[in-house]
Amino acid sequence: MKSIQSLLLYFLLCCTCSSYSQNQKPKEFKVEFEKFTLDNGLQVILHLDRSDPVVAVALTSHVGSAREKAGRTGFAHLFEHLLFLESENLGKGGLDKMSARIGGAGANGSTSRDRTNYFQTVPKDALEKMIWAEADKLGYFINTVTEPVLSKEKQVVKNEKRQSYDNRPYGHTFSVISKNLYPSTHPYNWDVIGSLEDLQNATLEDVKSFYNRWYVPNNVTLTIAGDFDVKQTKAWVEKYFGEIKRGEAIPKMEKQPVTLTETKKLYYEDNFAKVPQLTLTWPSVYEYHPDSYALEVLASYLSKGKKAPLYKILVEDKKLTDAADVFQYNSEIAGQYMLSVTAFEKVNLNEVMNGVNEAFKNFETEGISQQDLDRIKAGQETAFYTNLSSVLGKGFQLAQYEIFAGTPEYINQDVKKILAVSTEDVMRVYQKYIKGKQYVATSFVPKGESTLILNGSTLAAVVEEKIVEGKEDSFDASIAATYEKTPSKFDRTKEPSYGESPDVKLPLVWKSKLSSGLNVLGIENQEVPLVQFQLQIKGGMLLEESDKIGVSNMLAQMMTKGTKNKTPEQLENAIESLGATINAYATDEAIFISVTTLAKNYNATMALVQEIIVQPRWDAKEFELIKQSTLSQILQQKADPNSIAKNEFKKLIYGNESILAYNRIGTDSTINKITLEDLKNYYAKNIAPSVTNFQIVGAISKTNVINSLTSLNREWKSKNITFPKITIGNTITTSKIYFYDVPGAKQSVIRIGYPALAATDTNFYPAQIMNYRLGGGSFASQLTQQLREGKGYTYGISSSFTGSTNKGPFLISSGVRSNVTFESVNLIKEILQQYGKNFSENDLEVTKGYLIKSNARAFETLSSKLEMLYDISNYNYADDYAKQQENIVKNSTVDSIKKLSENYLNPDKMIYLVVGDAETQLKKLSQIGFGEPILLNKTETK
Repeated sequence: MKSIQSLLLYFLLCCTCSSYSQNQKPKEFKVEFEKFTLDNGLQVILHLDRSDPVVAVALTSHVGSAREKAGRTGFAHLFEHLLFLESENLGKGGLDKMSARIGGAGANGSTSRDRTNYFQTVPKDALEKMIWAEADKLGYFINTVTEPVLSKEKQVVKNEKRQSYDNRPYGHTFSVISKNLYPSTHPYNWDVIGSLEDLQNATLEDVKSFYNRWYVPNNVTLTIAGDFDVKQTKAWVEKYFGEIKRGEAIPKMEKQPVTLTETKKLYYEDNFAKVPQLTLTWPSVYEYHPDSYALEVLASYLSKGKKAPLYKILVEDKKLTDAADVFQYNSEIAGQYMLSVTAFEKVNLNEVMNGVNEAFKNFETEGISQQDLDRIKAGQETAFYTNLSSVLGKGFQLAQYEIFAGTPEYINQDVKKILAVSTEDVMRVYQKYIKGKQYVATSFVPKGESTLILNGSTLAAVVEEKIVEGKEDSFDASIAATYEKTPSKFDRTKEPSYGESPDVKLPLVWKSKLSSGLNVLGIENQEVPLVQFQLQIKGGMLLEESDKIGVSNMLAQMMTKGTKNKTPEQLENAIESLGATINAYATDEAIFISVTTLAKNYNATMALVQEIIVQPRWDAKEFELIKQSTLSQILQQKADPNSIAKNEFKKLIYGNESILAYNRIGTDSTINKITLEDLKNYYAKNIAPSVTNFQIVGAISKTNVINSLTSLNREWKSKNITFPKITIGNTITTSKIYFYDVPGAKQSVIRIGYPALAATDTNFYPAQIMNYRLGGGSFASQLTQQLREGKGYTYGISSSFTGSTNKGPFLISSGVRSNVTFESVNLIKEILQQYGKNFSENDLEVTKGYLIKSNARAFETLSSKLEMLYDISNYNYADDYAKQQENIVKNSTVDSIKKLSENYLNPDKMIYLVVGDAETQLKKLSQIGFGEPILLNKTETK
């Protein structure tokens, strides 16, 4: 049964916007789609978007962890991994290898409680190849799964669990909540990733049974969005998917809301936590439940912004934390409503709980105003458009509604329900789901600080993995699977040819230099009614004094905390009433003011940005809050292995004499020295239009942009600012291994590299070309293929050259299973030694294919266009630099890559840093051949 639908999304501006746009007519935004069903039950949704020569293809299976059985958890997520490895006709390496050849965005996937999806954006000429490949994964995959393949992928998934859950602060929080919120018989009782024990016990027969039950056409939705021929695409879908057999009928998942008969309080002493965290979780509603819309508004109002009751009590009044977060975690058959507070050091969580109760009482008395409701709805409108700013985003949204709401057309109702929420609704859902209701409370505190937990808490059951040398199963992933191929009506082994090569058109860049020195660059794009822009004020940490590192970071945060004529709360309300976001942040080399707004509200938003820049408030209360928050962030970084690795590696790479060696947020010592006067002095000396780039993209013309900057150009005074010469003090003549001890670490975080190139260096882009097959090409790279796919040591590994006008590092980064730390470092060293010597014509062909074809999608989104303007304005690149780089790729040879490798990939002149468990891993690293490892935190670990 075929049907053509149109989605007419009406946003009633008089309901959602402030007085800036009250007189405008309702805005209509239209997304067209066509939906049809194959005879085998496959649901297909097509959406045309010819704005860029790309197509997004997504295959979504209506199976997640909720379809699993107790004792066999983690299967849905395991399949997300397995389907990328091999299928009968794609061959070993599957879609990952093909993605590199066709210039795809990188095949990826995700798993939730209720669905698993596989997606990629590719140049339009590769659409038939993608349809062929996705059909092969769905119908011609399971025979390729062997015992060695399963054993290897188990290791990869277990590494992902260690990295995402076991080796990070508060990583076990959701697991504890799920076990106590949902009964053991409920399918949401376990984590999506599953347990290590269940993964280890999974058999090949278990895997095949799961696949045959759930990976069938009548449980799958295929979405194709972008620039394509509809008639031809339908024929391809029928050809490649049509003969895949329908599976057994899929039972509907009935709603299973939960009710708590008592409040449960649990605690856990977290090895990686430096400060306590309280999380409260109430049973809530399933996705798209009528009450979910008011609950979403309630979450925003309670916790987001200066007017939020939780912010006023916990942050401003009691100074227990720098933020509180309330959010919904709604799924297909049930949901949960969560409040999380990461408190400052040594704060007793009973004080936090008292503050939460006080904030709730204030809300019960005051409720939410219509003005605040409109403000929140305006933000929801902007978020909606942002989600649709890419063809992949449109495809995701259509599939989401099809699977969980029964039809893509539900987007009409969804928007109407968002806009229909009233102030009475918000109070009603609070009374119904939160006030006086039972909940699960978790207190995660640092080791030895159980005195900070909520009164009446009991110890949570958390399974801590013990890493044992030689414990993991061995396997040989190179063994080819032998099987009888699944019969087909035609020869599926033949990969389809490319379609007509896309006509890649670079965005048209306009430029203007204003009299104040402000450098303006823009790209007009009318695809969605949004505007994104940023002001890049050069300087950042580079202009700071070494004994007061952190000034620019604190100044950036202060910039959005009110203006001369607006309190912090008034400024925030003005921004949010426009549906805009204005964020200010600092990097090592600049302060950025980043803005997203509806095109209709651009002028009003720009007026606020001007006020922020030229009329700072210097609020002493806000300064103290920022200072305390920064100190807490510094403390938390000291317990996070990845943050430790990042900060220690900078010191080792740049040396003590370079400002770039510092952590830009500062240290305890530097932050405690900084005063509000220091921020004022930095502002007076260094914030000027003469060192600022204004980069803007979206639904606005050059004329309108320049007109909007007239006042800022007049009021913002130019200054002469001198930038110090940046020294890179550490010349690496011989490799050394450094080790930072994190006792009990489940993974070792590895960083390897040296100071390499600036983005303005002639060889910067050629070095990136050379790096593609090493570690820049994800699954097309040797590092990933050997350490993840070949050995199962890691969940992910990459290498990169990063630089600016200053020299940046070559960096290899990964997190590996703790008991293969030596093996991983040694293998990386060997790959570096052999890379240039073994680089082949095939490597060059794959590199060229990806880098040239990927240009078709290089500037699809607003953010990618903004990045293009950043490169042009900072590095003096030509407007058509993408075409120039394409020519560099085309002219690359095997010999030129070998030469670049010889110059820039010498493993004997690099810094090797490992952050992990010294007791079990340190000694063995001396066998690498770079002498005894140097323990960086020897005093701390005594």
